[in-house]
Amino acid sequence: MHPGAVTVPTTPAAPSETGPEPLDAVGLSARQPAAAELARSAARAAGELLAPPAPVRLADVVPAPELVTPDPAADFVLAEDAVIRVDADRAARDVAEQLAGLLRPATGYPLPVTDSAARADGSLVLTLTSMAKSTDAAGPVGAAGPVGAAASAPAGANADGTGRAAAEALGDEGYRLDVTGAEIRITAGSAAGLFHGIQTLRQLLPAAMENATPVAERWVVPGGTIVDRPRFGYRGAMLDVARHFFEVDDVLRVIDHLARYKLNHLHLHLTDDQGWRIAVDSWPKLTEVGGTTEVGGGPGGWYTKDDYRRIVAYAARRHVTVVPEIDLPGHTNAALVAYPELAPGKTPPPPYTGTEVGFSYVDPADERTYAFVADVVGEVAALTPGPWLHLGGDEAFKVPADTYRGFIERAQELVAATGKTVIGWHQLAPTGHAEGRVLQWWGTNGDDPETADAVRRGARVILSPANHAYVDMKYTPDTPIGHDWAGLIDVRRAYDWDPGTHLTGVPAEAVLGVEAPLWTETVTTLAEVEFMLFPRLPAIAELGWSPRSTHDWAAFRDRLAGHGPRWTTAGIAFHPAPEIPWPATPSHPIPTQRSRDEAPHTT
Repeated sequence: MHPGAVTVPTTPAAPSETGPEPLDAVGLSARQPAAAELARSAARAAGELLAPPAPVRLADVVPAPELVTPDPAADFVLAEDAVIRVDADRAARDVAEQLAGLLRPATGYPLPVTDSAARADGSLVLTLTSMAKSTDAAGPVGAAGPVGAAASAPAGANADGTGRAAAEALGDEGYRLDVTGAEIRITAGSAAGLFHGIQTLRQLLPAAMENATPVAERWVVPGGTIVDRPRFGYRGAMLDVARHFFEVDDVLRVIDHLARYKLNHLHLHLTDDQGWRIAVDSWPKLTEVGGTTEVGGGPGGWYTKDDYRRIVAYAARRHVTVVPEIDLPGHTNAALVAYPELAPGKTPPPPYTGTEVGFSYVDPADERTYAFVADVVGEVAALTPGPWLHLGGDEAFKVPADTYRGFIERAQELVAATGKTVIGWHQLAPTGHAEGRVLQWWGTNGDDPETADAVRRGARVILSPANHAYVDMKYTPDTPIGHDWAGLIDVRRAYDWDPGTHLTGVPAEAVLGVEAPLWTETVTTLAEVEFMLFPRLPAIAELGWSPRSTHDWAAFRDRLAGHGPRWTTAGIAFHPAPEIPWPATPSHPIPTQRSRDEAPHTT
């Protein structure tokens, strides 16, 4: 096998500057190879006969790709002198640099990134080029159509499945991965598609690729073709940083986990009774006072604007959109401690470090409240390049229904004035519709007439059913952290439901996507965050990305099992779910109920 290339061209390859290779009378090259080249070819051929097959199968990817065509005779071996080629598009080159950053630590290879027009000596070349110059098939965010036709090069595409028509078939986030003995070629219509393609390539390499330092390994990728794009445009997870505060570096690591499994939204729950976590210049005491508490009486904390910008920029480079949540009108005790004039009684409540809900709310009858809302959503929107701003809206138990409706409708207008689109928990459903509004549904019963009616009035829905997607629920009765009010959620329960049909009266085309919320009343450290996310997060990711036709529990559990060694190598904590046939007893941190200052307990 000759190691070689990974590519995503938009146009057919240019003819060789030296002209076509001369052929003899029977169509064979008239140029005779040198003796050294013949010797190298013979050595490669002998190596191919003796080499073991790739340790990972082409179909082992999570989330499951739409179309997989293995070619066992075309395995690719990454060599030390390999080069990553990319065209001049800046976004595509950034993806190439990230690919190099993923491959260099474990291989120890230099893997220089070079322009696709460059020529490297020998055949050990990785080529990554971009189709970003092609017209993107933007379409509405939501359910995507099939891409299988792209594998046979649609009209207007080149024979290898590249070109404008192929890019349009792949959509905004799709990609094509071709692996031969000579090269690996990633094709996409956007930088996001290229990025998803390199995440697939990462999974096709041996688990040792997750090492942070060089290791001896045969870096082989299984041969064949994958053609892939997401079912839903919104695929995300939520991290509650209000109940317990998590430092910037912890959030960045969570973003890496999302990107690994092609999740493209991080919802940050920034405010709640226990703490206010985002700086607002016009209301500085929100963080100076309201940011100093958390569940259990810890010190809390908050993000400066520069901290938040760092999170947003890090996510954007990994094609993850940050969705900030400012929870209103309830869940506001921390804000009321800082600014008692926002409280209905105009008296400061005591700081709250417990876990009850539904007791606090800003005064909906005071115009200062709406000035506060306008200032906060305006400053947060200005920091957030993504299209969404989450208003919360749940569990305002002490606000009368008519008053709640009026508050939400005014708050929606204030968000719209910033240029953002409102997302809110599904309790917003009975209120007046706002253009583009999205309801995040977290119920446990799929029959919800109010949400169905809101959809008929134009709302779209993100599915986060608490009894399937809330990853703060315990796995088993003896899970040391987490809740059980929505039931126990093992990996199969997280996997075995369909976002497209889950809500009665809500058609699949109204479903924007899926999200896995992680509330942190009992979660205090990064290791505990990871333990609750893995292995359920990949299950939710597959529901959001993969076509329903690939949904198969037995196949998923077998594919997921291969990720245990990857997580162990990468130092990612996870629950060793007994329903998954892990290849060996995994080594991983097991969280216990403890102070966040204690080191994780390991077994």
